[in-house]
Amino acid sequence: MTRTLKSLLVGTALLALAACQPATAPDPAPATPVTAPVSPGTAAMYAARPDGDLTVPAIPPSLLTEDKARQIVPYWTDHLVGTIIVDPYATRLYHVRADNTAMRYSVGVGAAGYGFTGEAHTPYQRDWPRWTPTDNMLAENPDHYGPSADGVEGGLENPMGARALYIHNSGGDTYYRIHGTPDPQSIGTASSAGCIRLFNQDIIHLAENTRSMAKVVVLSQAQSGMGTRPPGTAPAPVASTATYDTSDITGSTP
Repeated sequence: MTRTLKSLLVGTALLALAACQPATAPDPAPATPVTAPVSPGTAAMYAARPDGDLTVPAIPPSLLTEDKARQIVPYWTDHLVGTIIVDPYATRLYHVRADNTAMRYSVGVGAAGYGFTGEAHTPYQRDWPRWTPTDNMLAENPDHYGPSADGVEGGLENPMGARALYIHNSGGDTYYRIHGTPDPQSIGTASSAGCIRLFNQDIIHLAENTRSMAKVVVLSQAQSGMGTRPPGTAPAPVASTATYDTSDITGSTP
């Protein structure tokens, strides 16, 4: 992998593409395949846990697999330790560690999650952040989103989940977010809305281990799979699970 990727200039087009639109209700549940039970250690990672005045619910066992659980994996990159690399098309996020390894997380990708590629940084994060519907959402569905026009306080039902990392580049806020979700069934899938979602247990873990101004790299579809094989080895092709028309996504999510 090269040391740098081309950053996108932020302007009206970028804001239109990259603004997060977390869903206010879970997407329809897909058919749940029969999966093998996870190890006690994995189950413990995704058990209910207190977080301030709230208790994060456990992830249902039917939604967990060992492959989906966060874990340290081999990862080859020239990016510095602490860099967050998002691979939307593989529904993975990598937090770079030393010795050619990374902590790998499974993610759910909303329409806005495909709207930005390149390099940026995360200057700040929020615990249990507020969510505000975009102007476009209000215009298209005022009956549904109107009651939330002034914003929704953070909490267990808030679409942004337990934490949010806010992504900026040289042009300012990209309106790209890495955040939790109250809808754990969306992890590992393409969803109708939102940016990059993690299990609440995982976004808390990532936020706890991410320093301010950490570098964030979002891979394009052509770059998907980079870092997962040793240098000189072509990554396995990754097919996108869905494509979206993001041309009508406007506004922002604080």
